[in-house]
Amino acid sequence: MTQPPQSYRELETLISAEYDTLSKRLQQTARFILDHPQEVALATVAKIAEQADVTPSTLIRLANSLGFNGFSEMQQLFRSRLVNELPNYTERISAVRSATGETPDSTQLLWEFADANRAVLEQLPGRIDPEALEKALDIFEQAQSIHVMGARRSFMVASYMTYALAHVDKPALLISGLGGMYGEQLRAMSQHDALLTISYSPYAEESQKACEDAHQRGLPIVVITDSTLSPLARFADVVFVVNEAEVKSFRGLTASFCLTQTLAIGLGVRQNKSSERGLSPDIRKDP
Repeated sequence: MTQPPQSYRELETLISAEYDTLSKRLQQTARFILDHPQEVALATVAKIAEQADVTPSTLIRLANSLGFNGFSEMQQLFRSRLVNELPNYTERISAVRSATGETPDSTQLLWEFADANRAVLEQLPGRIDPEALEKALDIFEQAQSIHVMGARRSFMVASYMTYALAHVDKPALLISGLGGMYGEQLRAMSQHDALLTISYSPYAEESQKACEDAHQRGLPIVVITDSTLSPLARFADVVFVVNEAEVKSFRGLTASFCLTQTLAIGLGVRQNKSSERGLSPDIRKDP
């Protein structure tokens, strides 16, 4: 390796590319640092190692394997990201609390959830690549039908997306597995359709199977997940990594709902424009 990554984005890309070549312990460490960038930016090596359930030397070995002279050199990329992506003091204070393990003073659970979800919503636009957003809309616009897959926790997001697509006059089918018919629903995907899969760690097997089937048939795939190391990412034409709020080990879905709403309404706006220009006469106006 000629030189180490020069930005957090480059580091993220490198880890994704090299992940399968790392040992299981280094994979565990790599996943932790990508899933907890704020903690890595602010905490000590000892604290990070404790949270990742590895030794400090493992963090150093990972940094060295990625081309850095030491962990502090790699940590600087996380600190630069923190400055660029968390511009206000409220978010930085929250990051410090998370990294140091201090508990917020508020005893009201509602305030904790509201504050955490507000923070992820403010960060969301800066973390979604505009080109990826447009590419996903291109895929959805060109597809005859959109099949939407989400199991367990992500089922609510998939269900909402199917509902929203119906209201912008885009044929959409929810892969629900009702009656144990996952296989039948997957076979209903045609070569003119597209697949949207929403899945978060520990990644439902059904969601992975849906992506594998669609990939084998050459269907375009859009994935919403929580890490670039998600096993679904390797099948996708577009990957959206969404960082959800977490309070007392309970993870939210606020950012995912916001992103899917954006995709659905964005598609509706495109279709209306095409209809007004006479490019898609079969698209009906919203009632």
